[in-house]
Amino acid sequence: MSIRYLAEELYRCQRKIQELEKKLAQLGSQASPERAALEAALWQARKEREHYKALLEAKKEPPLPI
Repeated sequence: MSIRYLAEELYRCQRKIQELEKKLAQLGSQASPERAALEAALWQARKEREHYKALLEAKKEPPLPI
């Protein structure tokens, strides 16, 4: 995978997390099946974001010694 692809996927995951967090905030603290589904989707999106973040960090080249 190219660095550009990984960066795009990481950005996509971050946007998805922001959207899910906004939806959860709109629901408030009430318990509902929709809230449980949103929390599960948010957990999955965060897991995916960490995966792409780790892959991107592994792809970066270490700095050259001076």
